[in-house]
Amino acid sequence: MSTQMKNTQVIDQRFAPVAELMESFAAEDPSYSGQLAIYQGGVLVLDSVVGQDSTPESMTGVFSCSKGAGAMVMALLVQEGILDLAAPVALYWPEFAAGGKESMTVAQLLSHQGGLPGVNGGFTQEELIDSRLAASILAATTPLWSAPGTYSYHALTMGVFMEELARRAAGESLQSIFERRIRAPHDINFYLGLPEALEPRFLPVLIPEGGEPAPFIDPYSPLGLALNSTGGFDGPQGPSFEILEVPNVRAIREAGLAAIGGVASALGLARLYAAATTGFVDEAGDEHAPFLTPATITAVSQDQVYGIDRARSAPGAFGIGFMKAHPINDFGSAWAFGHDGANGSLSYADPAYGLAFGYIPARGEPNGTGSRGGRLSVLTRQVLLGG
Repeated sequence: MSTQMKNTQVIDQRFAPVAELMESFAAEDPSYSGQLAIYQGGVLVLDSVVGQDSTPESMTGVFSCSKGAGAMVMALLVQEGILDLAAPVALYWPEFAAGGKESMTVAQLLSHQGGLPGVNGGFTQEELIDSRLAASILAATTPLWSAPGTYSYHALTMGVFMEELARRAAGESLQSIFERRIRAPHDINFYLGLPEALEPRFLPVLIPEGGEPAPFIDPYSPLGLALNSTGGFDGPQGPSFEILEVPNVRAIREAGLAAIGGVASALGLARLYAAATTGFVDEAGDEHAPFLTPATITAVSQDQVYGIDRARSAPGAFGIGFMKAHPINDFGSAWAFGHDGANGSLSYADPAYGLAFGYIPARGEPNGTGSRGGRLSVLTRQVLLGG
């Protein structure tokens, strides 16, 4: 570890083995850097930063962990009776009834069952940033399927749906609700819209070098549509179809797209889930009560769908906006809910263990069972089980 930077606080010595596993990644791979933070019972028990490319102050793109932040806003609207999960989407968004979608419920739409992973020709970056434009296109679109229970991961459009429902039901942008009701009151280092003043803390996502060429994805397949394969993004060096480049575009992180544009530290990821579920004790010793009730947590974290993803032919499970654990992404117990990101980031709450967990690598890496984030999550639970 002599060439590696390390800044680890093991507040609860039970979690020392987790810190050691984190540090072993850097010892085995000199290019590795990352952050890990864990709350248990509302108390910060581990805050670890290792490697040359992460610091305790740095934040980076967290990709679809952003959907977890957006889902927290949806949960608040459900809790306050502003949004009814059993109601048709068209009750709030009348134009959405076009194309045979008049009976689709909010719960179905927010659990990736809508059949609207993308559109023919893709979205422009402008349409995604001003998601009212993308929402208008999606409202007029006929779903790819109508079979109840069929689902496929809506990688980008899920953010559009959450943003439009916030505007229609609450009369306020999702990003504004998140900032005003969740991030600022709890001093969470997780931004849906990174202020320019905090740009010096932003660490660009590092792209893995080498590796096998990506397999062909038909841009007009459900997966190609979900990845906006025909639209792409305005990358730092021009038009880009590399998904890992997306948060490196200032316009994306400034807008804070709820699907993919969030910027956070691992401590921010973990604190979000602690603030929602267990509450937490802050650095000054002040106690923050959880902002979600047990009933709301149950409503948004119960499985809405489980099965084979229509586009990926792999199993998946979702609650309301949140991922649920399953064998190939075994991040927690049957009650755990959260989200991972395309760069290997992972954030979740696990009420069975009183856990709130956040992990972010500096360089893109795989996620799921057996990944670095997955191994850290497993060991965290083993520690609590005394194993």
